[in-house]
Amino acid sequence: MAFVLLSTLAACARVPDAKAIRSTIQAMAAAAEARRTGEVLDHVAADFTGNGGEFDRSALERLLRARVLAAQSLGVSIGDVEVELDGSRAIARFDVTLTDGSGRWLPDRRAVLRMTTGWRREGRGWLCYNANWAQR
Repeated sequence: MAFVLLSTLAACARVPDAKAIRSTIQAMAAAAEARRTGEVLDHVAADFTGNGGEFDRSALERLLRARVLAAQSLGVSIGDVEVELDGSRAIARFDVTLTDGSGRWLPDRRAVLRMTTGWRREGRGWLCYNANWAQR
């Protein structure tokens, strides 16, 4: 009886998928801002592709590390995240504003990118397996 009750409570406590994806995106932004690229990559699938095949996971890691090293201070702000769910897959669209105190890698020290990201459920979490971005 106790097992059934605990199982029922655990099922009720499950975070809705769209909210979990939004939380993951926010956690990735906070990790990037804190210069913890490993924590960003914790949410990126091994078979990641970006911008039409221009980036794989390794290239994304190199890009993130280079940007973190070049930036004097890095700001990452996520706009509203629209999530479309389709079973164990999802698409999330949002704007991200990046700021850099050094002015080296962002034009005018600020850039707004439109992100379209593909997610899949793995275990109890979500991993980004695809992303496309363009400056707005």
